[in-house]
Amino acid sequence: MGIFEPLRAIGCITSGVPFSVQRLGTETFVTVSAGKAFQVYNCAKLTLVLASPQLPHKIRALASYRDFTFVAFGTHIAVFKRAHQVARWSGHSEKVNSLMVFGDHAISVDDEALDVVAVGCADGKIHVHNIRYDEEVVTFSHSTRGAVTALSFSTDGQPLLASGGSSGVISIWNLEKRKLQSVVREAHDSSILSLHFLANEPVLMSSSADNSIKMWVFDTTDVDPQLLRFRSGHSAPPLCIRFYANGRHILSAGQDRAFRLFSVIQDQQSRELSQRHVSKRAKKLRVKEEELKLKPVIAFDCAYVWRLQNFVIGEHILRPCPEKPTPVKACTISACGNFTILGTAGGWLERFNLQSGISRGSYLDVSERGSHAHEGEVVVGVACDSTNTLMISAGYHGDVKVWDFKGRALKSRWEVGCSLVKIVYHRLNGLLATVADDLVICLFDAIALRMVRKFEGHTDRITDLCFSEDGKWLLSSSKDETLRILDVILARQIDAVHVEVSVTALSLSPNMDVLATTHVDQNGVYFVAPGCSVWILFLKGVVLRKLIEGDALLVNQSMFSRASRIDAYASGKEVVNVKLPSLIAVEGSNAENEDTDKSIVKHSVSKEASTFPAFSQQIPDLVTLSLLPKIQWQSLINLDIIKVRNNPIEPPKKPEKTPFFLPSIPSLSGEILFKPSEPVDGDDSKPDETESDRRKLDIPPPQFLKLLQSSSEMKNCEHSSPPHSCTILSQVLSLMSQLKAL
Repeated sequence: MGIFEPLRAIGCITSGVPFSVQRLGTETFVTVSAGKAFQVYNCAKLTLVLASPQLPHKIRALASYRDFTFVAFGTHIAVFKRAHQVARWSGHSEKVNSLMVFGDHAISVDDEALDVVAVGCADGKIHVHNIRYDEEVVTFSHSTRGAVTALSFSTDGQPLLASGGSSGVISIWNLEKRKLQSVVREAHDSSILSLHFLANEPVLMSSSADNSIKMWVFDTTDVDPQLLRFRSGHSAPPLCIRFYANGRHILSAGQDRAFRLFSVIQDQQSRELSQRHVSKRAKKLRVKEEELKLKPVIAFDCAYVWRLQNFVIGEHILRPCPEKPTPVKACTISACGNFTILGTAGGWLERFNLQSGISRGSYLDVSERGSHAHEGEVVVGVACDSTNTLMISAGYHGDVKVWDFKGRALKSRWEVGCSLVKIVYHRLNGLLATVADDLVICLFDAIALRMVRKFEGHTDRITDLCFSEDGKWLLSSSKDETLRILDVILARQIDAVHVEVSVTALSLSPNMDVLATTHVDQNGVYFVAPGCSVWILFLKGVVLRKLIEGDALLVNQSMFSRASRIDAYASGKEVVNVKLPSLIAVEGSNAENEDTDKSIVKHSVSKEASTFPAFSQQIPDLVTLSLLPKIQWQSLINLDIIKVRNNPIEPPKKPEKTPFFLPSIPSLSGEILFKPSEPVDGDDSKPDETESDRRKLDIPPPQFLKLLQSSSEMKNCEHSSPPHSCTILSQVLSLMSQLKAL
């Protein structure tokens, strides 16, 4: 077991498999494929209802019937009741391509059998054929190039046929008028995979290979359908990710020219950051949206600034060296958040104010032949310290320069000796990590200008680096499909993970409990967590739910272990094999019996207890840290405030007086004590505490009680002054007996 283990995946909405729509009661649900698992959305607001466990192979077809979902993978068909697999059918010799529910029967079609009712051709023609009479009704032709990939008839009474093509265009055909009614251009950025009209509703649902599902509403028959709601992720693999907002969100960007914000806690909050109404401007200018969107993002804040309060792009566009513009290759934001520094492919360094977008000067090396910071080479990285004193830049040819942040003068420089690929700077400890073409990771002290650590081990190009929040760990990923955890203090590798697909970017959360990664040819961000995911439920104070596959998160085992296990990991040579996370937080929840889910917590806790030895204090007279969850001890530093807050506002009040007819005796505590009745004959039980207390205190019984007892024994009410006192006495005695029984 390594330090990081798979937890879950988010960000992948749908894959290249048509969805399945069903109606349960008054609600409509859509089931979509997400690689090796499926997920179900409520169409009312496209909220995620459930996600299935991982299957051995990728899903090829889906069908739904009531609470059951039929999933085709390979030559098998799995039957799920909600998220639990209840059966598996294996009758095909070839891979299953499609599934259909026909009454109480499920029809499956593999590669050897095809049965066609409506035909969409590769040349864009659509043939509507009447099977009963074996005659063609009408033929339509797409105006755009490409094959017909999806068809759906409306069921709300309108004679409409929706068709989708490989160009991402949705066409609406009127069957009565036999002509094209409307066209939704650029409905998706890739080929349409599936179309479906909701039952008895003027709503069309579509999915595409661009990792999105959309719902279109037909308000009137003459107007083009309008986008009602949608869910989308990256349509191309993201290239860079970073945790944001204390680990609650992840920022990601990639080749699809989109900049997205993913919520780790609630998927409904995930969204793409606006780029100033690209769709409306594209329609007005009659150009494609791709021509107006950003270029592929390789570093955050490199040329544009977003306001994350309202998720819109900023007013200013930062353009370094407008006289000789070259692509921006590196960027950083100062610790104060007021400035950003951009490095270009032409060796130019320039500082901008983020609020006004005004240039605050460029950094020039007068010793260079030209007027640039790095003459004739690409700036591969820039960084700022925590006090806005120093700025560090690195060139592709291996020279690292330290600048005065405010004065913009060169203070020092040194040569790495090899071409640099990437640099990462940790502001708290002042260490600079560099990656060169020789596959060696070097750590430099930016103040002392000397190398302090050197790490080897990767066998292919290193793709990304990141420090832990405390600066004790350095994580690296490579094209050799490994992810390594390096201890800066111990100067050694403490863990290595081998993944199925190479990691392209990674980011460790500020709490050091979750690691997010992106991978080659994967459109999501993956999360990897501790082997016992129950610990997150206790330590973080939140209940883990089933999330969408996409960006990967790895969870730090040492954050949840009962004792330090660095020595157990720190062989430095062993590489642990780890699979990509699934859609749900706990693997194996799709057991054949229902008792599996109930035993997850018990099994996980017992597994953790058996894995980690009981903690014992090794050195006497030292402080032992608490093993309790953080929520139980983090308020200890505020004990004085808690004591003041818990002080009583008012003095204690005296107890209310008892009714006049109930006998009571005084007590030292001020509590009301009632005199019990005498024990019956033959009862050897001891007198109650109230009677014993009265005898110990030698307190005589009240006069009224004596009068009532004597009158009851003699059955004579002459002591009483009113003539009806016997009736009152009997009522009082009856009430006393009832109170005693209570």
